Amino acid sequence: MKLKSYITSLLLFGILSLYAQQIIPITKKEVLESVLENNATIKISIEEFNRARAEFRQTNSIFLPHISASYTGISTTNPLMAFGSKLNQEILTPNDFDPALLNDPNQIQNFATTFEIEQPLINLDGIYQREAAKSKMEAMSLKRQRTVDYLEFEVNNAYMQLQLAYKVVDVVKKALEAAKANQMLADNGFEQGLLQRADVLNVEVRLNEVKNQLHQAKSDVQNASNYLSFLMNDDSFFIYQPADSLTVIEMLTIHKTISEDRSDIRAMFLSTNALKAMNKADKMTFFPRLNAFGSYQLYDDDIFEAQANGYVFGAKLSWDIFQGSKRFGKAQKSKAEFEKSKLEYRQYVSKSKLEFHKANRMYVDAKNKLNLSKLALEQAEESLRIRTIRFKEGLEKTSDLLMAETQFAQKQLEYYQTIFEHNYAQTYLAFLTKG
Repeated sequence: MKLKSYITSLLLFGILSLYAQQIIPITKKEVLESVLENNATIKISIEEFNRARAEFRQTNSIFLPHISASYTGISTTNPLMAFGSKLNQEILTPNDFDPALLNDPNQIQNFATTFEIEQPLINLDGIYQREAAKSKMEAMSLKRQRTVDYLEFEVNNAYMQLQLAYKVVDVVKKALEAAKANQMLADNGFEQGLLQRADVLNVEVRLNEVKNQLHQAKSDVQNASNYLSFLMNDDSFFIYQPADSLTVIEMLTIHKTISEDRSDIRAMFLSTNALKAMNKADKMTFFPRLNAFGSYQLYDDDIFEAQANGYVFGAKLSWDIFQGSKRFGKAQKSKAEFEKSKLEYRQYVSKSKLEFHKANRMYVDAKNKLNLSKLALEQAEESLRIRTIRFKEGLEKTSDLLMAETQFAQKQLEYYQTIFEHNYAQTYLAFLTKG
């Protein structure tokens, strides 16, 4: 029995330790700073930009020379290579022109050091590929900025959800205190014969309902806190407490229309430009390329020696006249992608404007609802005050008091929910209209 009791105590201790999480006060500014520094989505967008920038830097090759160096050593009795090696080493003698030696030379060693350079002069497809890479890099930069804007909006939303969750807890706690007080009044009234057992049971049912609501409200606080931890890329999952309470906010800097200079819209426009440039690049592959080249060689029959040298330089005009239908198909594919991107851009702008009008109506509705819910709250509070007084004097039914108490709690929750909706609508409008 002692062992069983000990195990039970350990289990209870473990459960209490699991749920006894630390409560950390936090401000919205602190959350935002942590998100901007640690959020995984922002870090991913930064790496996407770094990749696009690296791809753009690769296109420097259409302007900069390609330089290589090599060192080669051979040993040969091949007639042509043996004669050529001696010629490069500048060691030919009249005896080397003996037909017998030309046809059956002795083994010869040749060590060659070669420096080569190739300078692109005219590569039209490469120029348009560079233009496409630049547009893509700029689009990734704007996409990263829009990611930051979205996370700022999400921080505002998540922080307000945490504020709302704590407001709900406060309302339900007050409702619980009122329910307990009503229970005491009902018990006293039942003992004095003023109330029936059914009235007492109704009060107890209401008390249990409020207890369940409080449990759910505390779970909502945990959920809101966990989401903030996720945004901050923090695996500790503390329970956070907002430093300020949920109040009505009024923003002054909300634009009246969607701007096509908004970072995400501008990013889509640049992505379309990138596909347009790629289509031009595919068309330019039908034209010739002009490159300059040069090389400098050092030769000797001993390793790491260089008694003879020579150089070559010139220019090469190359033209792939026909590659089956590969280039035609590639050009058609890039054109289709470009046309698709144009349609997606127009659709995205149209959808953004639709979202703006919807959010604007949501804000107007929330503003009207805020005034009505505030008035309803004041009326419910006054009704509860009057019924409580009448109940204490024995002039009010228990059911009417419970109904008034429930209605007051509901109107409080509705009022705070409306504040959240009003503030959310404003922040969403600001996010949609941000340039």
